[in-house]
Amino acid sequence: MSTMQCQLTYEPQSIGNGVDRESLIIEHLQQVKWIATRLHERMPESTNLEDLISIGVIGLIQAVDNFDASLNVKLKTYAEFKIRGAILDSVRGMDGIGSHHRKKVKTIQTAIQTLQHKLMRQPTEPEIATALGISLSEYYDWLIEVRGVRIGSLDAETPEGSSFMSLVADPKAHTPEHQMQKSELERQIAAAVSSMPKAEQTVLDLYYDKELNLREIGQVMNLHATRIHQLKSQAILRLRAHLTEAWPGALSILGV
Repeated sequence: MSTMQCQLTYEPQSIGNGVDRESLIIEHLQQVKWIATRLHERMPESTNLEDLISIGVIGLIQAVDNFDASLNVKLKTYAEFKIRGAILDSVRGMDGIGSHHRKKVKTIQTAIQTLQHKLMRQPTEPEIATALGISLSEYYDWLIEVRGVRIGSLDAETPEGSSFMSLVADPKAHTPEHQMQKSELERQIAAAVSSMPKAEQTVLDLYYDKELNLREIGQVMNLHATRIHQLKSQAILRLRAHLTEAWPGALSILGV
């Protein structure tokens, strides 16, 4: 019996409109797996996906038990919050990157930013490795070590179809200030992404817009999963470096 099946040991209860508790939980199990898989991709290799799914199911059950339809909020939206929260609360380092690797994130980001400014273009991988004073092979190892690096709200879990660009600001915020921030962030992100190597652009597009996981992206691009992890880490670091240079306040807006 799977971990998810093991969690469903309870008596069905009616939850409004004749829908019972068990049916609602079973209906949203795929959402648990989706969220757990996306979070797992940003966590250390030692993190067990099945454990995250199991914890996510607990969050789903809590969401179903505490859901109040009178608040005019979809159960799927409320469940996402509870599932993601339960998983993140269960692991240390909510951004999926250990404290001993944070220095490497900063070091790589700074090297990329310095080279971008000096070369007036995106640096190549060998150029970044040289600037760091390490071999290309070691640089690739670094990219795997920091694969949990994120770009704030762009990494939000959105199973209801939100696009890459729609995540740069709170979609519920319609004040002129928020609209200006969103417009500028979209412009800066588009500029950064368009300057990246094609492979990194493709990874970002497939991950954020097409919502594929890294294994699926590897199949599409005919590359090993390890290389996809490297390309995604590098793309995110390029994006962070660009935003830090072009708009110092951008990362704080994104919650980084």
